[in-house]
Amino acid sequence: MEFMRVKSLLLVMSVVAIATLFLSASIFAGTTVPDVIKMETKGYEKHEKGAVSFSHKKHSEEYKAGCGDCHHDAKGKPLANLKAGDKVQSCIECHKKPGEKPKGKDAPKLSKKEALEYHAEALHDNCQDCHKAFNKKNNSKAAPTTCAKCHAKK
Repeated sequence: MEFMRVKSLLLVMSVVAIATLFLSASIFAGTTVPDVIKMETKGYEKHEKGAVSFSHKKHSEEYKAGCGDCHHDAKGKPLANLKAGDKVQSCIECHKKPGEKPKGKDAPKLSKKEALEYHAEALHDNCQDCHKAFNKKNNSKAAPTTCAKCHAKK
Protein backbone atom coordinates (compact mmCIF):
# COMPACT_ATOMS: atom_id res chain seq x y z
CA MET A 1 0.00 0.00 0.00
CA GLU A 2 2.71 2.46 0.98
CA PHE A 3 4.51 1.84 -2.35
CA MET A 4 1.31 2.65 -4.28
CA ARG A 5 0.88 5.94 -2.38
CA VAL A 6 4.48 6.99 -3.09
CA LYS A 7 4.11 6.01 -6.73
CA SER A 8 0.86 8.02 -7.03
CA LEU A 9 2.45 11.02 -5.32
CA LEU A 10 5.44 10.90 -7.69
CA LEU A 11 3.10 10.72 -10.68
CA VAL A 12 1.08 13.72 -9.48
CA MET A 13 4.25 15.70 -8.77
CA SER A 14 5.62 14.88 -12.23
CA VAL A 15 2.40 16.02 -13.92
CA VAL A 16 2.39 19.27 -11.92
CA ALA A 17 6.07 19.91 -12.74
CA ILE A 18 5.50 19.34 -16.48
CA ALA A 19 2.38 21.55 -16.45
CA THR A 20 4.33 24.31 -14.64
CA LEU A 21 7.12 24.06 -17.18
CA PHE A 22 4.71 24.41 -20.11
CA LEU A 23 2.84 27.28 -18.45
CA SER A 24 6.00 29.25 -17.67
CA ALA A 25 7.32 28.69 -21.20
CA SER A 26 4.07 29.98 -22.71
CA ILE A 27 4.09 33.04 -20.43
CA PHE A 28 7.70 33.80 -21.41
CA ALA A 29 6.97 33.29 -25.12
CA GLY A 30 3.98 35.63 -24.87
CA THR A 31 6.06 38.48 -23.46
CA THR A 32 9.26 38.14 -25.46
CA VAL A 33 10.05 41.34 -27.34
CA PRO A 34 10.85 40.74 -31.01
CA ASP A 35 14.25 41.99 -32.21
CA VAL A 36 12.57 44.06 -34.96
CA ILE A 37 9.08 45.51 -34.70
CA LYS A 38 7.31 46.50 -37.91
CA MET A 39 5.40 49.66 -36.96
CA GLU A 40 2.18 48.81 -38.76
CA THR A 41 -1.04 50.27 -37.42
CA LYS A 42 -4.64 50.21 -38.63
CA GLY A 43 -5.55 53.48 -40.29
CA TYR A 44 -2.37 53.70 -42.36
CA GLU A 45 -3.40 51.43 -45.21
CA LYS A 46 -3.22 54.35 -47.67
CA HIS A 47 -0.07 55.90 -46.19
CA GLU A 48 2.34 56.92 -48.95
CA LYS A 49 5.40 55.92 -46.92
CA GLY A 50 6.22 52.38 -45.91
CA ALA A 51 6.07 51.18 -42.33
CA VAL A 52 9.11 51.71 -40.13
CA SER A 53 11.01 48.58 -39.09
CA PHE A 54 12.08 49.49 -35.57
CA SER A 55 15.01 47.56 -34.13
CA HIS A 56 13.98 47.19 -30.49
CA LYS A 57 17.06 45.09 -29.76
CA LYS A 58 19.47 47.62 -31.28
CA HIS A 59 17.90 50.54 -29.41
CA SER A 60 17.88 48.77 -26.05
CA GLU A 61 21.19 46.90 -26.25
CA GLU A 62 23.45 48.87 -28.57
CA TYR A 63 22.15 52.40 -27.94
CA LYS A 64 21.34 51.67 -24.26
CA ALA A 65 17.89 53.27 -24.51
CA GLY A 66 15.86 52.57 -21.39
CA CYS A 67 12.25 51.40 -21.64
CA GLY A 68 11.06 54.76 -20.32
CA ASP A 69 12.81 56.58 -23.16
CA CYS A 70 9.94 55.49 -25.41
CA HIS A 71 7.22 54.07 -23.17
CA HIS A 72 5.41 56.55 -20.93
CA ASP A 73 2.29 56.94 -18.80
CA ALA A 74 -0.81 59.03 -19.54
CA LYS A 75 0.97 62.15 -18.25
CA GLY A 76 4.00 61.60 -20.50
CA LYS A 77 6.22 60.48 -17.62
CA PRO A 78 8.66 57.67 -18.48
CA LEU A 79 7.74 54.14 -17.41
CA ALA A 80 11.16 53.68 -15.85
CA ASN A 81 10.32 50.44 -14.02
CA LEU A 82 9.63 48.44 -17.19
CA LYS A 83 11.85 45.56 -18.12
CA ALA A 84 12.10 43.54 -21.31
CA GLY A 85 9.06 41.36 -21.73
CA ASP A 86 6.67 43.48 -19.64
CA LYS A 87 3.31 44.05 -21.29
CA VAL A 88 2.96 47.58 -22.67
CA GLN A 89 0.17 49.34 -24.47
CA SER A 90 0.49 50.04 -28.16
CA CYS A 91 0.88 53.75 -29.01
CA ILE A 92 -2.46 53.80 -30.88
CA GLU A 93 -4.31 52.91 -27.66
CA CYS A 94 -3.77 56.46 -26.37
CA HIS A 95 -2.77 58.38 -29.50
CA LYS A 96 -6.01 57.31 -31.18
CA LYS A 97 -6.23 59.57 -34.23
CA PRO A 98 -4.46 57.98 -37.22
CA GLY A 99 -2.04 60.13 -39.16
CA GLU A 100 -0.56 63.53 -38.47
CA LYS A 101 -2.24 66.65 -37.18
CA PRO A 102 -3.95 68.78 -39.86
CA LYS A 103 -1.59 71.15 -41.66
CA GLY A 104 -2.06 74.20 -43.82
CA LYS A 105 -3.47 77.69 -43.44
CA ASP A 106 -7.00 76.42 -42.66
CA ALA A 107 -5.83 73.86 -40.10
CA PRO A 108 -7.04 74.41 -36.55
CA LYS A 109 -4.51 75.73 -34.04
CA LEU A 110 -3.78 72.81 -31.70
CA SER A 111 -2.06 72.70 -28.34
CA LYS A 112 0.85 70.29 -27.93
CA LYS A 113 -1.46 67.92 -26.02
CA GLU A 114 -4.09 68.04 -28.80
CA ALA A 115 -1.43 67.45 -31.48
CA LEU A 116 -0.16 64.39 -29.61
CA GLU A 117 -3.61 62.81 -29.89
CA TYR A 118 -2.55 62.08 -33.49
CA HIS A 119 -0.67 58.78 -33.67
CA ALA A 120 1.97 59.77 -36.22
CA GLU A 121 2.53 63.10 -34.48
CA ALA A 122 3.25 61.32 -31.20
CA LEU A 123 5.61 58.80 -32.81
CA HIS A 124 7.47 61.42 -34.81
CA ASP A 125 7.76 63.66 -31.76
CA ASN A 126 9.11 60.82 -29.62
CA CYS A 127 11.54 59.39 -32.17
CA GLN A 128 12.79 62.59 -33.77
CA ASP A 129 13.33 64.38 -30.45
CA CYS A 130 15.40 61.44 -29.19
CA HIS A 131 17.37 61.21 -32.43
CA LYS A 132 18.08 64.96 -32.46
CA ALA A 133 19.23 64.84 -28.83
CA PHE A 134 21.48 61.84 -29.61
CA ASN A 135 23.04 63.66 -32.58
CA LYS A 136 23.59 66.84 -30.56
CA LYS A 137 25.10 64.98 -27.60
CA ASN A 138 27.44 62.98 -29.86
CA ASN A 139 28.14 65.77 -32.38
CA SER A 140 26.90 63.37 -35.04
CA LYS A 141 24.25 62.80 -37.70
CA ALA A 142 24.08 59.05 -37.07
CA ALA A 143 20.50 59.02 -35.76
CA PRO A 144 18.09 59.63 -38.66
CA THR A 145 15.76 62.63 -38.51
CA THR A 146 14.19 62.58 -41.99
CA CYS A 147 11.31 60.50 -43.39
CA ALA A 148 13.33 58.50 -45.93
CA LYS A 149 15.87 57.31 -43.36
CA CYS A 150 13.27 55.50 -41.21
CA HIS A 151 10.35 54.74 -43.53
CA ALA A 152 10.80 51.92 -46.01
CA LYS A 153 10.02 52.71 -49.64
CA LYS A 154 6.72 51.31 -50.84
